[in-house]
Amino acid sequence: MTANSRHLHPILALSAMLPPEIRLDYDKRAYYIGRMTQPSLDRSFGFLLHDIARLLRKRYEQRARPLGLTRAQWQVLAHLQRHEGINQSGLAELLEIEPITIARLVDRMEEAGLVHRRADPADRRANRLFLTERAKPMLERGRVLGDEVRGEAFAGFGPAEREGLVDLLLRVRGNLSEKRGDDDVEPAATRPKILETAP
Repeated sequence: MTANSRHLHPILALSAMLPPEIRLDYDKRAYYIGRMTQPSLDRSFGFLLHDIARLLRKRYEQRARPLGLTRAQWQVLAHLQRHEGINQSGLAELLEIEPITIARLVDRMEEAGLVHRRADPADRRANRLFLTERAKPMLERGRVLGDEVRGEAFAGFGPAEREGLVDLLLRVRGNLSEKRGDDDVEPAATRPKILETAP
């Protein structure tokens, strides 16, 4: 075994020890054997979900860029519409970001006139967050953008296929939430549509 072959995959290392006249054919077969034994990432459930979410976010950000809001700011608006009056630490928990990050984000959005803070009557150290009138048309525009992106994602799907796919994903989410108790899953009928604005 040569010094270089020690760092190779075992099949390729074995190939390196073969006579040159048969090595090429062996390398080719070893390549295809390796490829056949590896699961395809394209059909990996977790990889596929992550990739779809990434592409939805990217497409939404591209469409929303002219409005001057980041994806994080859209998420703040959407969550505040659902949980208006929440405090900053509660919002940070919902968005799964650090409290200092949400504080800076809210500072910028308050300067832009999209949210305002009110003192929490139950805790003088805390503030509660509310949407301003200026934020409401932005939310409506965000909803329209979300509809457009979903239209692209579901191109070629019939209504029954769309509903069927969403139903299956709701079952997956329910299975994971029930098993671990990680999230309080709200019934679909009571979920406001605005949560679909920012994929």
